[in-house]
This record gives sequence, structure tokens and C-alpha cells, in this order.
Amino acid sequence: MSEQTKYKRPSWDEYFMKIVEMVGARGTCDRGRAGCVITRDKRILTTGYVGSPIGIAHCDEVGHEMHTVTHADGHQSRHCIRTTHAEQNAICQAARVGISLEGATLYAKMAPCYTCAKMIINAGILRVVCEKDYHGAARSKEIFAEAGVQMKILNPVVETYADMSPGDFQPQPPAEPAKQTEANPNISSQEIPL
Repeated sequence: MSEQTKYKRPSWDEYFMKIVEMVGARGTCDRGRAGCVITRDKRILTTGYVGSPIGIAHCDEVGHEMHTVTHADGHQSRHCIRTTHAEQNAICQAARVGISLEGATLYAKMAPCYTCAKMIINAGILRVVCEKDYHGAARSKEIFAEAGVQMKILNPVVETYADMSPGDFQPQPPAEPAKQTEANPNISSQEIPL
């Protein structure tokens, strides 16, 4: 087999991101169809996708439940609040069956929102790999850096929706690197690439 035709196996990050894509295909909100896979030691622990809580009508069935947020600079963005995010569902699924996520890696379609970021930190997840950036992830990046959670965004493109205005998806600066803390001296500085 020549060098030009030699098969190149996907990296572990590429492998799990392809699985994220398939998990997201189960999503029930057409604004994202986001998926999430949580792994440890190159093994899948749990998955989740964007969708309404169990027993509640889905966006695909009854439409979106839109919420408008007015930001400090005055611009507004719209969010569907009917659904639970893929990251939240994956963490909840692990909790339902008693799976610890301590030291895990989370793979997701886009950078997590602030609420998901707090759950990720509290679940003990140490690494987050995302396909794209998210317009509402600036604070998430800051707290990941503060908590020592390593974050890798594979494609710096910001996920957008049809009803977004240009102010909703301005590029976000990287957060400061994490510093060792008294609470966890094992946390080392990690760069958060955009």
C-alpha cells in the first residue's frame, strides 16, 4: 500500500465527535439537534441529546418555547427553553444509573452554555471538546479556566440560528488560563483555544 493510499485512523477526539453527530440526530429541537458523549479512558460512559424532559411535548411536536434575553449591551438574543441541553441530559442519564463522571471528557456539538458549564464542573468532568463555538459561551470559558477544565474547540465557527442577529454571534476572546488553586493543587494551567 503506498503512502498516498494508506488509511489514517481517526483520532479519539475525531471518533467521539462522529458519535456526537449521530447522538444529536435523535434531538427533538430543530434549532440545534445537538448531541453529547461523555467518556473516560476512551470508553463511552453516557450520551445525551437536546430534547424536552421525559413525558413533556417536544419542539418537533408542538413548536418552540422561545425566550428573549436582553444583554448588558442592550442587544437581544432568542433561546428555545422547552428543551434540556444535550450536556445536561448526558449528565442526568449518568446520575440515573449511578455512573460517576469524575475525570471524564465531554464531547459536544458546541461550546456549553453557562448552566451546562457549571454542571460539567460539578460533575467532575475535566476536559471538554466541542465541534463549534457558541455565542453564549463567554462566561463558560471563564469558569472552565478558573476551575481547571480544559476546553478544546475544533472549529472556531460560532453556531448560528436562522433568527439570530449579527450581535448574537460576535467572536469571544479566550479566557485566561486556569491557575492552580488551594482547593485542587493538581489543576495545572490549561489554554482554551478558540
